[in-house]
Amino acid sequence: MKIVKFGLFVAGAVVAIGAWCAVSVFGGLYGWWMKPIVKKGDHQAFFAEATQIIDDKNAGNAAFILIHDGDVVGEYYAPAGREVNAQTVFPTSSFSKWVTAFGVMKLVDRGEISLDEPVSSYLTRWNLPDGAYDESAVTVRRLLSHMAGLTDGLGFGDYEPGETIPSLEETLANPRASSGREVTIEVGAEPGEEFAYSGGGYLILQLLIEEVSGQDYEGFIQEKVLAPLGMTQSSFRFIGDIEGATQSFDATGAPAPQFQYAAAGATGFSSSAADLLKLVAALTDGGEGFILQPATLASMRQPEATVFGSPIWGLGTILFAPTKSGDFIYGHDGANEPAINVSVRINPDNDDAYIMLVNGHPSLASDIGGEWVLWQTGVPDILSTERAIKSALLPAVVGSLVILILAFFLARRVFSSRKN
Repeated sequence: MKIVKFGLFVAGAVVAIGAWCAVSVFGGLYGWWMKPIVKKGDHQAFFAEATQIIDDKNAGNAAFILIHDGDVVGEYYAPAGREVNAQTVFPTSSFSKWVTAFGVMKLVDRGEISLDEPVSSYLTRWNLPDGAYDESAVTVRRLLSHMAGLTDGLGFGDYEPGETIPSLEETLANPRASSGREVTIEVGAEPGEEFAYSGGGYLILQLLIEEVSGQDYEGFIQEKVLAPLGMTQSSFRFIGDIEGATQSFDATGAPAPQFQYAAAGATGFSSSAADLLKLVAALTDGGEGFILQPATLASMRQPEATVFGSPIWGLGTILFAPTKSGDFIYGHDGANEPAINVSVRINPDNDDAYIMLVNGHPSLASDIGGEWVLWQTGVPDILSTERAIKSALLPAVVGSLVILILAFFLARRVFSSRKN
């Protein structure tokens, strides 16, 4: 009988520990165990802390702008000896996808495409390969939100400065992947079922813009997106041909080659801090000065994709974390080899924003962007999930030890009282 009762105590302790560990992880995902790097609302302190992190960790060039209520709190360009400034042009990698999304939504605004139409109904120059899944379910909406069932996971590979860039159709048929693996742009899962990041989907959206507008992609984006916003330093040109562009560095600070990209709409956009500030200024204050109708712009940050029930993506827009009003910190990041990282994030509740471009660290802009989101909302962003889970480790271990100790003393008390 004593063995049975002892077993019940052990089982109870195991259940309690399991429950506490689950609570710890849940709390970690909601920032219970994470502390912002500075006091909430102290913008000068955040700016000072962020610039110190840049100096400590970045081995190459960096540009950083912090914005509060639509106004610039501070700008920082490093290192001082390399003449980095607001006009220095950086590659932006996958930030390009947000620019493409603005172009697509411009066509939606003009009534030239419908978000819920199959993308194939607009295409004549290339078609998705036949497969097990219905390509008519591959809609514009699902391509924008990485919910179209494309499983390429494509990060586009580099082209040397002297190489000839293949045509858009050639790249769709045979893309060069950054991993060096063989990649096919095809519907490999049921459209609409789950989030799967797809560079190939944005190559299709690039083709969509060309076919519907009758213009080449770069010309359309220049005319309908960049020029109206005054983004005169932004383009899809090879970064090596742009006067005043940043040098390329690897994570050690050693000079690195500059490359061309065959997928302008997914990874080929270059910009400066000054131009991204113009973009942010147009997006804040309800987007009244933006190129899209305010309702269209707002629709881009309505949840379209979720992971474990948490919204992570809208129409081409990353939803980094929820805000108190029920909206989201939104924007887009970009990262590529050897050490390119860009992040733009906006809090629509207060028109605070964060801009960082880095060439010399593979994740610094996103890392400090995660600190900015935590400081703004108290919640870790979707790119900080691993860090959030790790933050739960110590509370889980300490709580489990407390449960074991309490269970031990309770069991001892119960069994000793029965002897008496």
